[in-house]
Amino acid sequence: MDDLGIYYDPNRESRLENLLNSSKNLDENVLVRAKALQKLLISSEVSKYNTGTSILADSWPSHRQKILVPGQVEDDASIRFGAGNIRRNIELLTATRQQNPDAFIIYKPHPDVEAGLRPGKIPDKLALQFTDLVLNDADAISAINACDNVSTITSLLGFEALIRGKHVTCHGLPFYAGWGLTTDLGPSTVRRTARPTITAMIHCALIAYPRYFDPKTGLACPVEVVVERLRSGEQHRGGPANRLLSKLQTMLASASPIWR
Repeated sequence: MDDLGIYYDPNRESRLENLLNSSKNLDENVLVRAKALQKLLISSEVSKYNTGTSILADSWPSHRQKILVPGQVEDDASIRFGAGNIRRNIELLTATRQQNPDAFIIYKPHPDVEAGLRPGKIPDKLALQFTDLVLNDADAISAINACDNVSTITSLLGFEALIRGKHVTCHGLPFYAGWGLTTDLGPSTVRRTARPTITAMIHCALIAYPRYFDPKTGLACPVEVVVERLRSGEQHRGGPANRLLSKLQTMLASASPIWR
């Protein structure tokens, strides 16, 4: 619970924003832990969405800059609070192509949008007017690793790309923008005065700000335990009621405006 605001709303301060503004005072031992967490995330290939198949990028042109454009849920809270003039996936694709006419642009639709559960779908035929490739059902981490840059509104894939040393352009104001780590083309705020390293941001965003509970035991735990659970797949899978609900939601995806 954030008693000041919430991380995805840049219109007011949050505990995460305050942590980042104070990050220059972080102890060296704290930064060592954050650096180790960064290495663990990279080696384990854990992502917000651990779904999709790995991609084969060997045939992509090596002489062209490769830009990944992650699609988003267009009514997501981070869009509603953190987007600027660009608020829709097609607008992001259009802007990215206009700014990078010679780049090899790859569009990765959002998994929930692909499943028909949330708004933001772009027909492949329309998307290919502005991109060179549409990655359906693709693994997020392999897509990030295969690209040079990420162009996004507020997607958390932008943060995951920063963790992996990629250049990120933001057309909105997610929590990781406005600190000097990204190219910012969207709205701004004067409150973000610090210039943290990515190591400091990892500490603030993944260690100091959240609270974690072990999905297997239900007990409070450090972030490293959660990463290991995600890496190994050793999780509590939920009861029959949860599994039935998941199946029903998939079956009724076409009627999502009714049951959402």
